[in-house]
Amino acid sequence: MITIKVDAKDTEGTVRQIQQKLGGQIMERWGEYTLSIDNEKAKGNIKFITFDWGVSLLEYDLTFYDEVTLVMDASQFNPIHFAYCLEGYCGHKFGYQSDDEIKILEQYQSVIITSREGGFNYGYFPKDLKLRINVIQVSRKPFVRKRLNQGEELNKQLYRVFLDTDHEKVFAYFGTYNLKLADQIAALSAVKGKGMIRIMQIQGLVYQILSMHMLQHNREVQNRPLPTTLLRRELKIVRNCAKAIEKNYATLYTLESLSLETGLTQAKLQEGFKLLYSQTVTEYIRNVRLDVARDMIANTELSISEIVYSIGFSSRSYFSKIFKEKYNISPSEFKKSKLNLAGVA
Repeated sequence: MITIKVDAKDTEGTVRQIQQKLGGQIMERWGEYTLSIDNEKAKGNIKFITFDWGVSLLEYDLTFYDEVTLVMDASQFNPIHFAYCLEGYCGHKFGYQSDDEIKILEQYQSVIITSREGGFNYGYFPKDLKLRINVIQVSRKPFVRKRLNQGEELNKQLYRVFLDTDHEKVFAYFGTYNLKLADQIAALSAVKGKGMIRIMQIQGLVYQILSMHMLQHNREVQNRPLPTTLLRRELKIVRNCAKAIEKNYATLYTLESLSLETGLTQAKLQEGFKLLYSQTVTEYIRNVRLDVARDMIANTELSISEIVYSIGFSSRSYFSKIFKEKYNISPSEFKKSKLNLAGVA
């Protein structure tokens, strides 16, 4: 077993203390740091960014080759941890708890944790298992000063955690699974910008993810869980189905064919899409195609008719109608505006 003791004053210090134990190299670009490890102890990377509003993003994407215990001393750095597990699992307990009280952060689960001043957080990571864990760390004083200006939207319990700037209390909330969070967090790795633009795009997503953690906590504390009869396994199937539609947008899908392909009833498919994406299956397919069409109009020299038929529509007039309904501009006007901009450039 590998034990890593952390008593750093910030996220960067935490990752550097992990590096001292596991090895690897840290690279930095525009304030985005990556610790890359490939040795007998672990393989993968740990990324982090610290923003000026009291928040840090910490992402684990690696496999440990031995069991790892992370012992975090909260004397110097005691943020609120908003954690989400995209892949694998890990364990947690406070320093005053016994091993029998270790709680598991499971795949697709949202967790909010903070220790008391001078306390300890213990993190437990299994060996030979791919881990993808997203953690947003909130330092209370700067966050309250800069961003927490609408505390009435938080429930009293979570609001007290933010205002506990002297770190006198512990707090642990292990929520239910949330696949909407998985999609939002996955969008972080899809950010294509460079330099400061990239950091700003990531910052916007981090704020949305943090808001989703809080909203889920509020909903569950008020006994208003997301209404669904679907099992976690079935929701994962719906999510995979949506991703397949995004990749194969030109396929002539029907609700019946998707039902046969996924093994879910048509009713469960509809319920899953409405829960995860607030759309019916048909609406989701249509919106995916419209987004693709918009990008193709803007970035290719294909005619609108060629684009219409290449993405799975059979009627240009219908395509033009729904395109204008969604974007408030006709396809031809949109194409003309892009050509004009290109001419100016």
